[in-house]
Amino acid sequence: MSTPVLLAIGVGGILLLLLLIIRLKLNAFLALLIVSIIVGLAAGLPLATVPATEDTPEKLGVVPAIVAGLGSTVGSIAILITLGAMLGRIIELSGGASSLAGRFTEILGPKRVGAALTGAALVLAIPVFFDVGFIILVPIVYGFAQAAGLKPLRFGLPVAGIMLAVHVSVPPHPGVVGGAALLGADIGWLTIVGILIAIPLAFVSHLLSKRLTRREFDMLASTEEMFEQAGRGGVQTTVTGTVTSTIAPPSAGMVLTLIVTPLIMIGIGTTAATVLPSGDPVRNIAQFIGAPLFALLVTVLLAIYFLGVRRKWGRDKISDVLESALPPTAAIILVSGAGGAFARVLTESGIGSALSSVLLQTGLPVLVLAFVVSLALRAAQGSATVAILTTAGLLTDTVANGGFSMLQIVAITLAIAFGALGLSHVNDSGFWVVTRYLGLSVGDGLRTWTVLTTVLGVCGFALVAVFWGIATAVG
Repeated sequence: MSTPVLLAIGVGGILLLLLLIIRLKLNAFLALLIVSIIVGLAAGLPLATVPATEDTPEKLGVVPAIVAGLGSTVGSIAILITLGAMLGRIIELSGGASSLAGRFTEILGPKRVGAALTGAALVLAIPVFFDVGFIILVPIVYGFAQAAGLKPLRFGLPVAGIMLAVHVSVPPHPGVVGGAALLGADIGWLTIVGILIAIPLAFVSHLLSKRLTRREFDMLASTEEMFEQAGRGGVQTTVTGTVTSTIAPPSAGMVLTLIVTPLIMIGIGTTAATVLPSGDPVRNIAQFIGAPLFALLVTVLLAIYFLGVRRKWGRDKISDVLESALPPTAAIILVSGAGGAFARVLTESGIGSALSSVLLQTGLPVLVLAFVVSLALRAAQGSATVAILTTAGLLTDTVANGGFSMLQIVAITLAIAFGALGLSHVNDSGFWVVTRYLGLSVGDGLRTWTVLTTVLGVCGFALVAVFWGIATAVG
């Protein structure tokens, strides 16, 4: 199928998806599945999987591609979202979120809480994947918002923005590390420059989010219910909200310790993977301890003990609290999985490859080309990590034969990374995680989250261009 036809199908699929969700108010999960099938068939995916031969790779059928995309996405986020929701629910109903929010507000003052939280998110995002870190911080975002009398969007949007910026540009995150390996970029310099660029981006995320959230956005009913439950933590309550006792909420220090615990564990694992050789027993143990699933599981068990058992929660109470965390997460997991299914169809159909091939023929300077191709691939297939790795693969020969210095290769790698930061929209599972936790409709998500990620990507690229100039000058 010709490139123009593939590109037209991709654009048409996204427009149809927006029409179904925004105009016709169709459930996002159903809309994503429907459009995935239509795009797959229109782009020529077979009805059933075609086995690989000596000359051709395996070609997934429409439905197998959807199942594979949904399964891989759900498999990577379902456990983390569920454990994160359980941790957040325990913190909420123990009064911990309100306690921590009140303490921070008391120390910093209401006007500085948002900036402080955004700065903290930058640091916490270095060792932790975007979705894991954001999910861990959601209870605190809710608590701060309750204390300030605001909607969680005001605090959560800049936090999510800077965490994603760090995720795409700072090792040890997989996309930028994989891109560096393909292009031969130095990890040490990549880490230093990536962090230096992320610092001003934190200010951009904070200030732009304040501007984007000046108007009032209606909160989704499911998110509003979770948010209201977060505000009932001043006293001990049952799941139904009935007051059963007046036990004082846990201290802010205890809650902060529980939140930082999985981040420290994950940081240990990623640090060991960076500094220790493969196969080292210490590295293996550290990576096991630092696996996000294990780190969150341990933290949930600690929260059950310190916030529940030690504060006189009975077995039935603990069971009810954990069970109550599950229903709100189901919609987030399923919609995120459907977003992954749509992204897989776009990839399998060749729409992403068609777009990149067009851009490679434009003759743009290598730094601009790196950013534009990555941005286009991000918009076309949704995954920032895939966009980084694909773009790096496409530019490997160009970089290898270009006579670039070590610092220039670092700049090219970061240009690719910040291209993958922008244009997060309906085919990105992260879009659904952020918008659902912050209570945004699809339209409002495009007006806020998509705009924020794109501006952060462009600003990041502008700073990379400055670094490129410096690197070129010093040789």
